[in-house]
Amino acid sequence: MSSRFSPTFRFSRLARAAATALAVALLAACTPPEPVFRSTDITGAEYGKTLQLTDHHGQTRTLADFKGKVVTIFFGYTQCPDVCPTALAGMSEVMQQLGPDGDKVQVIFITVDPERDTPALLAEYVPVFDKRFLGMYGTPDKIAEVAKDFRVFYRKSGDLEGHYTIDHSAGTYVFDPQGRLRLYVKHAEDPAVIAADIKALLAGK
Repeated sequence: MSSRFSPTFRFSRLARAAATALAVALLAACTPPEPVFRSTDITGAEYGKTLQLTDHHGQTRTLADFKGKVVTIFFGYTQCPDVCPTALAGMSEVMQQLGPDGDKVQVIFITVDPERDTPALLAEYVPVFDKRFLGMYGTPDKIAEVAKDFRVFYRKSGDLEGHYTIDHSAGTYVFDPQGRLRLYVKHAEDPAVIAADIKALLAGK
């Protein structure tokens, strides 16, 4: 019995099937993968490399001291009316969501008001949000140097004789356990987003 379809017809069907498979493969290749992080990925950034300040226990610290941990850095000041306490409270919630993994994270608060933020004041203020958090300070020149390296803006506003506020950048920088700058977190980000990103870094992403 002869075949119902000619060799030419069968070849045409195979060719169409192959073309369809190729088109699907090309479409998949052109579709960008889902991002690993929901915060801004700044992996490879050439800034944020200088950090040598004193913590509120009086100990000189560098980023190398925290290798093996995810490190988050926020610049602010203790008399900040809203932005800074909101940021620290948000990180406190992040630590709660991380559970035991919170011990693998070091939250650092760097003052941009070294004239008023004494070690004693930082030691009183920062641990209120979480006893594991560290406040860091230095001379005005040293703070300016570190802030410049992190591309952080800050400026006194109002009565510069003492009753002043400070306008400043409000994002958080996140380093992975190898000490590499990886993420920039916008102010008032959902703690669940930050916790998920930190878990990804802890998992080696």
